[in-house]
Amino acid sequence: MTTIAMTGAGGFLGFHLRAAALDYGIQTVSIPLGNAFDLDQAQAAMEATDAVIHLAAVNRGTDEEVTAGNILFANQLAATLEGLQQPPTRIVYANSIQIITGTNYGAAKYQAAEILAATAQTLGLRFENIVLPNLFGEYGRPFYNSVVATFSHLIATGQPAEIQQDRELQLLHAQHAADVLLGYTPVDKMVALSQWESVSGIKDLLEEFAEVYAHGEIPDLATAFRRDLFNTYRSYTFPAHTPIAIQRHADHRGDFFEILRSHGGTGQTSFSTTAPGITRGDHYHRRKVERFTVLAGEAEIKLRRLFDDQVFTYRVSGNEPLSVDMPTLYTHSISNVGTGMLYTAFWTNDIFDPEQPDTITEPVTCTSSLKL
Repeated sequence: MTTIAMTGAGGFLGFHLRAAALDYGIQTVSIPLGNAFDLDQAQAAMEATDAVIHLAAVNRGTDEEVTAGNILFANQLAATLEGLQQPPTRIVYANSIQIITGTNYGAAKYQAAEILAATAQTLGLRFENIVLPNLFGEYGRPFYNSVVATFSHLIATGQPAEIQQDRELQLLHAQHAADVLLGYTPVDKMVALSQWESVSGIKDLLEEFAEVYAHGEIPDLATAFRRDLFNTYRSYTFPAHTPIAIQRHADHRGDFFEILRSHGGTGQTSFSTTAPGITRGDHYHRRKVERFTVLAGEAEIKLRRLFDDQVFTYRVSGNEPLSVDMPTLYTHSISNVGTGMLYTAFWTNDIFDPEQPDTITEPVTCTSSLKL
């Protein structure tokens, strides 16, 4: 099994990198930096790893704090590598497009790259300086990681999203960035995977998603960018907006329920029967939008965010149908807890591709991959 060491494992991009690594069967080892740095522990952890990916950065604070923090992190990582008998063969550095903007943060990132490049040259290691554009994605910290995280949080909680400066941004979803850093997507593909959008355009799209999703409907997901942005937005609506109520129409003929309205893009609907005591699922998706609707029987739907130990449980019944959407990067399952057969409808936004199923096994109750 491939093992990579990584700094910044507890951060926004670190979370997405670990989720992608889990998909590829790559083991990750965290190297704490800053005040938590211990040289002996770091060297012991990095032994026998194949590569080290440096994500840790300081992007908020005074100019002095930003500069000192990023240089300190680079020097700590360099010291760790220099003391190893068998260092990893590659150093992958998650650099930032800010290096060309003239900001203090950009200058600090540039200096950190120089430190790591010099270390790689001295030790005969391969150095990959990957300059990433503006990243967005699920579970970013509002008012810290990106304007997308901030606007998503504000709109999802019914607060006004105010534009401080409207400008064009090159945006890349964090799962795409993770694929690039892990070497599964070539660096030169980042341009094609990224999207240029204005701050006002981001706000408009998120407000469009919010208006449609508030009614339990799925907005237009005709492009990969709209899908990724919608997945980002809905990560801020869970669990407050779960489950989703379904309108019931009843008369002498019986009941009629409308499960889902999709405003654009592909989609696939499936149906399953599940015997009593049986559990389906125990997997997560990196990009897929998925909805469960119990039509008959008694079910328990469980969800757990990757690397966390909190399990959300929803008891649903065919007598009063409800829909539960699966947030991306949450492992989930559905169990028949009744005495009769369970009938469930499933909807996903994409057509199933056995070559790229985007369905990664991870038990909801497993604790082997929990948070650092």
